[in-house]
Amino acid sequence: MPQTWLITGSSRGLGRALAEAVLEAGHNLVATARAPEQLADLARHFPDTMVAVALDVTDAQAAKQAVALAVERFGTLDILVNNAGYGDLAPIEDASLESFRRQIETNLFGTIIVTKAALPLFRERRSGRFIQISSIGGRAGAIGRGPYSAAKFGVEGFSEVLAQEVRPFGLHVTIVEPGGFRTDFAGASTLIEDGHPDYAETVGAVAARQRAYDGNQPGDPAKAAQAILTLAALPAPPLRLVLGSDAFDRAAALDQARIDELHQWRALSRSTDF
Repeated sequence: MPQTWLITGSSRGLGRALAEAVLEAGHNLVATARAPEQLADLARHFPDTMVAVALDVTDAQAAKQAVALAVERFGTLDILVNNAGYGDLAPIEDASLESFRRQIETNLFGTIIVTKAALPLFRERRSGRFIQISSIGGRAGAIGRGPYSAAKFGVEGFSEVLAQEVRPFGLHVTIVEPGGFRTDFAGASTLIEDGHPDYAETVGAVAARQRAYDGNQPGDPAKAAQAILTLAALPAPPLRLVLGSDAFDRAAALDQARIDELHQWRALSRSTDF
């Protein structure tokens, strides 16, 4: 049975791949982007099942209008994918406060704003799914991406709380943590700065790898889109899903290291009780 999806950041990258997969699977789609004209080709191919709309995810009123449009055009909204986001690369010391604010506004507040726009509808219907596109950088701090990781860690905490609050209503929340996928995230969408020479061994080295990495990422966006379609059909989806072998390996190593560290310092941790 066709469902109605709303995907933010649909014009390129993973959002575009997912938009194409959703439409090809026969679903309805409200595809949002800052520049919806970039979706004109999809709108021509799927005139009855797709509507493209301009959306700045930091605009709460516009987010509510996008949700209302889904209901007006297709009668309902079933799945919200908070995908819009970006991440620049620079040392924390060199990244301006304005850069921090912009990235946190888009990646974190954008997710909060669009989630809150859809939440009353989902709660009233006792049906709906939130798919929050985070990053492996929201699970493991990424050198050079302080603002981005700060925002994505926030998305994860926000979404964990959301999942617990809406579970009694039959709603589902899944945090998706992609690794490196062959999109323009590491290219045109990212400002890469080496920063102060003192950071050459850390941020500078990551910046060099990132430039070489662009176009050579292991992840296939089309396969990621199919994985998300599979996720959206699960009756009991996971709270978290990593995407990509690189993300899986990093998450597994990090989680084990955290467990080991937790137990190493167990005595000191437990010594603070009355």
